[in-house]
Amino acid sequence: MRTSSKIGLAVAVGVTLLITMSFSRLVKHVFSDKTAAHAAPATLETTPSKSLYDFTMNSLDGKSVALSQYKGKKVIILNTASECGYTPQYADWEAFYKQHKDKVVVLGFPANNFGGQEPGSSQQIASFCQKNYGVTFPLFEKIDVVGEKQAPLYKWLTTKSLNGWNEQAPGWNFCKYVVDENGKLTHFFASGVKPNDAAFKKAVGI
Repeated sequence: MRTSSKIGLAVAVGVTLLITMSFSRLVKHVFSDKTAAHAAPATLETTPSKSLYDFTMNSLDGKSVALSQYKGKKVIILNTASECGYTPQYADWEAFYKQHKDKVVVLGFPANNFGGQEPGSSQQIASFCQKNYGVTFPLFEKIDVVGEKQAPLYKWLTTKSLNGWNEQAPGWNFCKYVVDENGKLTHFFASGVKPNDAAFKKAVGI
């Protein structure tokens, strides 16, 4: 087989795998509970080996941000996307952030893992969020929230031995993780949950 043919075959196989994986994730999302909620048990089976404050992330404008600066506040972590059916939630979370930012911080992490719905650059994402939703809550550089290249922050959020109890990974865009004032993970909420959801409001104490 010629080298060019081998390369072409490899590319075709790679594209097929990507399409298959995307379709599989879409099917799982369609049949998943979009309002699922999980809370940390009263007694953890595993002692957390890390907290939120062990991580430093890059903001959307490329600045290093130590998440330890959010000590003393609850933190909501979202994996966001600009071309998703849940994208209008930007408005919901911005309104929530403006109302409660003295006690609760919202952090957005753009990700292109689900349906290729966040293809833009940092500059494009920033422009989109500002123009369409007036987002003022902190946004960070695009990362992988699942898969082989999963960012360390999301590895912590989704690994029981690291966070103490949770193994729920994002199943689609706009999943939520709640972290308490001491940097401990306390709750997971699926994509369909909004700030006015009763279980979410109870989780953050509002």
